[in-house]
Amino acid sequence: MIFRKKHLTSIDAGHYKNTADQQTEVMPVPAVVKISMSENIGAPCKPLVKKGDYVKKGQLIGDTDAFLSVPIHSSVSGTVLGIETMRSAMGGNDTYVVIESDGKQEEEETTAPVIEDQPAFIKAMRASGLVGLGGASFPSWVKFNPKNLVDIDTLIVNGAECEPFITSDHRTMLEDAQDVLDGAQAMMKWLQAENGYIAIENNKQNAIDKFNKMIVEQGIKNLHVFPLQARYPKGAERVLIYEVTGKQCDAGVLPAALGVIVSNITSTAFMGKYLKTGKPLTWKRLTVDGDAVANPKNVLVPIGASVHDVIEFCGGYKKEPRKILMGGPMMGRAIYSDEQTILKANNAILAFSAEQAAIPEETACINCGRCHEACPFDLLPTKFADAYQHKDVQALRDLQVMQCMECGSCSYVCPAHRPLAFMNKLGKAMVKEADKNARK
Repeated sequence: MIFRKKHLTSIDAGHYKNTADQQTEVMPVPAVVKISMSENIGAPCKPLVKKGDYVKKGQLIGDTDAFLSVPIHSSVSGTVLGIETMRSAMGGNDTYVVIESDGKQEEEETTAPVIEDQPAFIKAMRASGLVGLGGASFPSWVKFNPKNLVDIDTLIVNGAECEPFITSDHRTMLEDAQDVLDGAQAMMKWLQAENGYIAIENNKQNAIDKFNKMIVEQGIKNLHVFPLQARYPKGAERVLIYEVTGKQCDAGVLPAALGVIVSNITSTAFMGKYLKTGKPLTWKRLTVDGDAVANPKNVLVPIGASVHDVIEFCGGYKKEPRKILMGGPMMGRAIYSDEQTILKANNAILAFSAEQAAIPEETACINCGRCHEACPFDLLPTKFADAYQHKDVQALRDLQVMQCMECGSCSYVCPAHRPLAFMNKLGKAMVKEADKNARK
């Protein structure tokens, strides 16, 4: 155990919630979507359609028998142009179903699932195509079907949204609040969880007030709003569990082992809506922001739309983009082209000019200790960096590098501008590779 603080360390990374007050706009259907068959952590799906097939919005187009997976549905109606292989934002070569939209958005007929017991709830959750929409993309049906189901006593709905710029979850809380409550109550029912918390940072007071009022008006019991300090990284799963319950969740330990299930607030809202309509996950709310974007806004986007099409809907670029991120500036992923397409777990597209994306020149470590102070888990990022550079796997193990959750706090506060979080990531990969070789 490495937790020693009553409240875990957090940093003021700046909020920049520029679009928090902007109502979500629906993006027109693009001419073409390219839908990845690798939409979750785990096994990719196999295409169930072929070139020339006509598909409807919501139609099943990809699935697999592999355990760690969820099915994939079309976000548009139209004709399949082909099955392509393209380099993804993760750097691998993924399979994509390319569909030319006919603009009609003819929908596959759906009905609300009939839920009579916990297995039926899990079956419906898988059929919906839901993955963790906070960025993790873990198949939700697996998370909600733990082996120790009888031990689960707490559901935490994660509405922290602590990364700078991103406001899509905030808009979900304001625009889809009833779906959030419906989803949370269904999750608590089929988990048989006695306690439920909607955790929200206190810079979203209007969302806190809204849920408090609705919970009282609807007489909902055992579901409470839990205000959080508006600091990064309060929304990280392990940090959030500690803040809400006081339970310590080390790396490699599933929250379920502590009797806790954490669900992103947009995932919860989607499930609340799905149980009423039966319509699978095909569109996603995104925040589009950054100084290179002409008109930053929150947008409802069809999965498979290109980043370029999304940016064009926001007025295009007003400056030459130097860096484009899928996700936030702390844990998001830089993409090499705006032809990359939107995935289920995307919650933001941020486009920065050279001025805003400039990386200061790295200088020597001055042993100031700020990285250690900023780490939520009291880790030693400079020691990780030294061990990594010396290829000292045992030192990395002894220093507990696997406890690092790559939140980026150490890099953010470093006055020498060292890429500590990235070196932590490389150090973890080195340990994993060594362990893999040892097993062989």
